[in-house]
Amino acid sequence: MNSQEYMIGADLSFAKEAEDNGYAFKENKKSKKVVEIFREHGYNWIRLRLFHSPTELPNNLTYTINLAKEAKQRGFKFLLDYHYSDTWADPAKQHVPKAWEGKTQKEIENLVYEYTKETLEAFRKANVSPDMVQIGNEISTGMLWPYGKLPENWDNFAALLKAGINGVYASVANNSVPKIMIHIDKGGNKEFTKYFFDKLNTYNIQFDVIGQSYYPWWHGSLLDLKDCLHYTALRYDKDIVLVETAYNYAQAEYSSKPAPFPETPQGQKDFLEEVHKIILGIPNNKGKGIFWWEPAAPNKSFSNRTYFDKDGNVLPVITVFDKYVRY
Repeated sequence: MNSQEYMIGADLSFAKEAEDNGYAFKENKKSKKVVEIFREHGYNWIRLRLFHSPTELPNNLTYTINLAKEAKQRGFKFLLDYHYSDTWADPAKQHVPKAWEGKTQKEIENLVYEYTKETLEAFRKANVSPDMVQIGNEISTGMLWPYGKLPENWDNFAALLKAGINGVYASVANNSVPKIMIHIDKGGNKEFTKYFFDKLNTYNIQFDVIGQSYYPWWHGSLLDLKDCLHYTALRYDKDIVLVETAYNYAQAEYSSKPAPFPETPQGQKDFLEEVHKIILGIPNNKGKGIFWWEPAAPNKSFSNRTYFDKDGNVLPVITVFDKYVRY
C-alpha cells in the first residue's frame, strides 16, 4: 500500500461556510485557504456531508458541489456522506426529509434510489464525482425513521440500504463505480459491531468498506478501539476506515473525570498519533485510513475539537502525518 492509497482525511463540510463569511484560517499567522493547509500536510481525502433540503445548515447540493470542486482542484479524493435527512442524522435521530413525510415504505425506497442517483449525476456533471459514498450516517440505529428504525425494522432498513446502493450504481458512467461504505458509530464496541454486521450480512448487501466513528468520551478506550477494529478485520475481511474521530485542544469533555490525554494542543496531537498507529496495525492491511471530523469549523459548540485556535491559527495536530508522506 502506498501513501496515495491510504486515506488521510478531513471532514471539511463547514469550511466553505466559514471562509464565505470572511473567516481567515492561518498557518504561521498567515492566511491560507483551508484546503491548502490540509493538502500541504499530507491530507489526500475530503469528506463532505449532504443534507436533502437543509434550512439551518449550509450543506445542500450546490454548496457541497462547490466545496468538492475546490478540493478536487487541489488533488483531494472525495467521500460523500449521505445523511438522507434535512439535518443531522446520527444514532439519536434519523429524521425523514420533510419532502418525504407521509410516504409508504416502497415510496421511500424509490425516493432514496432516485435521490441518490440524481444527486450523484449532478456531481458527475460538475466533474466532481465522489470516489467513495456512504449510504447513511452512523446508522447503528437504522435510517429514515420510522421506516428503517433498528432493531425493529431490519427488513425495511436493508431495503433502504439496497435502494441507495442501487442508486449509486445507476448513476455511474463508464463503470467508474465509487466504493460503498457502511458507517456505524461503534469504534470501541466489538460486540455491537459483530451483531450489526452479522445481521447485515444475512441480507446480501454489497458494500466495500466498513466505516466507524470513535470519540473516546463516548466510545471507550484505545484498547477497546484496537480490539474492535482488529476483530472486525479478521471476521469480515473488509477494508476499514475510521471515518470520524476527534479530540479537544481545550478542556471540554473531561472536566469531571480523568482524560486519556490532556485536553491541550499537545494532547490533541498525541491522541491522533496513537489512534493512527492503531489503524496502521489493523491485521491483513485492512486499515485503510482515518478522517478527523470537522477540523475547520470555527464558532461552533464543538470548536474545541478543531485544528485551529480561537484566532484561526492552525495547531500542532496538523503535522501528525508529515513524517509519513514527506520524503
